[in-house]
Order: sequence, then structure tokens, then C-alpha cells
Amino acid sequence: MIPTTPDALVDRIVDLVVARPGRVRLVVDGAPATEPDRLADALVDPLRAAGRAALRVPAAGFWRPASIRLEHGHQDALAYLEDWLDEGALAREVLTPLADGGTGRFLPSLWDPVRDRATRAAYEQAPEAAVLVVDGSMLLGRGLPFDLAVHLTVRPATLARRTPPQDAWTLEAFELYEARADPTGVADLVVRVDDPRHPAVAI
Repeated sequence: MIPTTPDALVDRIVDLVVARPGRVRLVVDGAPATEPDRLADALVDPLRAAGRAALRVPAAGFWRPASIRLEHGHQDALAYLEDWLDEGALAREVLTPLADGGTGRFLPSLWDPVRDRATRAAYEQAPEAAVLVVDGSMLLGRGLPFDLAVHLTVRPATLARRTPPQDAWTLEAFELYEARADPTGVADLVVRVDDPRHPAVAI
């Protein structure tokens, strides 16, 4: 692992993106305790400063309705891993249209998981050189067509410590995810964030 800083990490990811022509579909993957949304948000302004339109799409905007997510109860780890995300909708409405050469017409969100109802978001048109930044948990190993993948990881003890007690049941899902998807093996960039102030990048 190579020590870095939060700002240098953002610069490194931006450099990886701008080196690619056309549209780029970037995912920042990690358990909620690693705050993938925070890193994804931090990329927006630097990407725009580099001359690329940055589009933010949280994967949680494509969760399934609660009637499906919670069909087996509120604390089913396997359902959390397999059933919460409507990956077909995310691919159909966002990732496929934003492929380089795609139509560029995408839906920024489909479902509001807090209010548990459709967001009724309008379709938007992405520029030719836009960068899509998706954040969420357990997004790798599903066959979703991302062009660049950043995976945030912490030691199991750190994950358990940072996960709120009411969410401790999700730890089993992340164990299964590591075993099934091997996110550290498939991501383009793996970042250890046991201390968020001092991240380290895998060699």
C-alpha cells in the first residue's frame, strides 16, 4: 500500500478519468462506513475543472421498493446483497445510455428509498465527454458495465467498529460480497481508508 492524502487521491482518480476519451462511467464502491458518497462528491468539481462534465448518480436511487427489499425481513443479509439494488434498471436507464457512443439520455434516479416511492425524475442528456460518477455498496461483480472502478476497503474490525449497532446485521453481507465478488481483485483502484485522513492506495 502507498500512503496518500485525500486531495492526492482525488487528483489520481481525476487523472485516470481524463486520460480516457469520450464518456466514462466511474463507480466508487464501498461499505457505507467507508463513505463512498463523500469521495464521489469530491470528484465532481475537479472533474469539471479538468473540462469534463461530471454527473452524479447514487446507486441508492435505483434500489427496489421496500416491499421487495424487505420481503424476507428488515435484517436479511443475503437480501441486502442480492435484492436491494435494481441492477437491471441501473444498467438500462444509466449505464448503457452513457456508454461511449450511447444515446446519452439517462435517468438520474428511479426510486426514493426514504419515502419509498418513485422519484419521477426527468430524463437528462449527457454531453459526449461526460463522466458519470456512481457511488454505492456492493456494486462490483454484478456485470454492471463500468469503465473505471474504485473500491474503498477497511479491515473487518474497522468496518465493525464504524458500522452503527442497528446496522451490524449488514456485516454478513459484506463478508459474502468479499468472498463472491472479490472487489479488491476486480477494481481498477483499491484504497484502504482505515484512517480516512490518511488513505493508502494498493500497489
